Amino acid sequence: MAPSTGSTTWFCCGAAWGPCGSTGKGACGTCNSASMQCAWPNASAACFDITRPDKCGKTLVRRTCGYQFTITSLCNNKAVRVKIADCGPQTDLWCGEKTCCGTKCGTNRIMDLTPAAYSVIGSLSGGRLPCTVA
Repeated sequence: MAPSTGSTTWFCCGAAWGPCGSTGKGACGTCNSASMQCAWPNASAACFDITRPDKCGKTLVRRTCGYQFTITSLCNNKAVRVKIADCGPQTDLWCGEKTCCGTKCGTNRIMDLTPAAYSVIGSLSGGRLPCTVA
């Protein structure tokens, strides 16, 4: 898969961690906020029907539960390896949303990370980072 540029956010799932309370286990049944995991908008046909990255001009390959990605922050070049554990983000709700660090920008949300994974590449208080997904 060629790297895709966009933005990443964080979300809570599974066991409590940091800012997360008690939440569910995600679409794959394995999601845990303390693990290096992510939500991907094209994890299944049902997921894609909800997230609709195509409405924002994003062509994201179907990748299912357990598939691994490397997410790299465009702000600091820090990277984290994550596994798909859930469906999301709902990309079509934020079509055209631009996230920048100086002159480096990502448009459209293409990945949600667990708090544990997000904190490797950025501060949870920031909430959103431009990134590449490979």
